[in-house]
Amino acid sequence: MFRGIREDIGTIFAKDPAARSLLEVVFCYPGLHALWGHRVANFFWRHGMKFPARLISHINRFFTNIEIHPGAQIGRRFFIDHGSGVVIGETAEIGDDALIYQGVVLGGTTLEKKKRHPSLGNNVEMGAGAIALGPITIGDGARIGSGSVVVKSVPSGATVVGIPGRVVNRHQRPVVDLDHGKLPDPIAQALRSVLNEQHRLEERLEKLEQAAGTLQTEAMPGGGAKPSPDTNKVR
Repeated sequence: MFRGIREDIGTIFAKDPAARSLLEVVFCYPGLHALWGHRVANFFWRHGMKFPARLISHINRFFTNIEIHPGAQIGRRFFIDHGSGVVIGETAEIGDDALIYQGVVLGGTTLEKKKRHPSLGNNVEMGAGAIALGPITIGDGARIGSGSVVVKSVPSGATVVGIPGRVVNRHQRPVVDLDHGKLPDPIAQALRSVLNEQHRLEERLEKLEQAAGTLQTEAMPGGGAKPSPDTNKVR
């Protein structure tokens, strides 16, 4: 148990540059408190004591503003940065070394009592306000941009942004930081592509018009300019 506590504290020092001291981490990090409270609640849940588990989870949410269902499965070195508004559903599964920010939701999409929440692999990062819905799988090392809504499974190493979430990049190995300011904008990319294509078409049309005008001029006797229709009109 104490080994796990030391590991949790070490994870915060490794992933949050704002962490300054042991006392600050132990007493001032609601994400850490929520994780420790969840482990107690999950112990009761796994041993069939559902009401105590839910009660502990409810008290945990009151103090941390982070809601983790006692049935959720969470791996090692999990870190919730800031944490306010985080919701993790009953059948959610989170692998090792995952990092999520405030406002993240791992929600369900059905009322049936079955697997209905997302499964996150190892080294997954979810930005502030990101939402994943349904029994989907987010692969190892995937990154979900802030404010994205993911409703389909995400391959390992992919970066997803937008509503609904779209894969915009893939990297071969997990990254440490989710640099929100450098995530690509798929809508802007689509508009840029359309404008570039329009510019190319305009250039082609201009060249075709120039070529047609040159051929028309060369076809006239003496190579002169084509007379205007008004020059032959009887006035």
